Amino acid sequence: MEVKIKGIYKHFKGDYYIVEDVAIHSETKEKYIVYRGLYGDGKLYIRPYDMFMSEVDREKYPNVEQKYRFELQDIKSKNV
Repeated sequence: MEVKIKGIYKHFKGDYYIVEDVAIHSETKEKYIVYRGLYGDGKLYIRPYDMFMSEVDREKYPNVEQKYRFELQDIKSKNV
């Protein structure tokens, strides 16, 4: 599964985010997702790529319906 830049993702706890870009740590070369909350003051966040793309911890959150921590949303235009 690959992250979609400018894609809208739903966090398993319910809030929505837009992925701004993928950043690379200058020393470790680890990939990070740069994403912005689509609520409140629209804060900018980063999270390790693998964590962003990971499945929900079912032991910690047994009642969550989503499979993945963040899931890409298929948002259709009203003009189509």
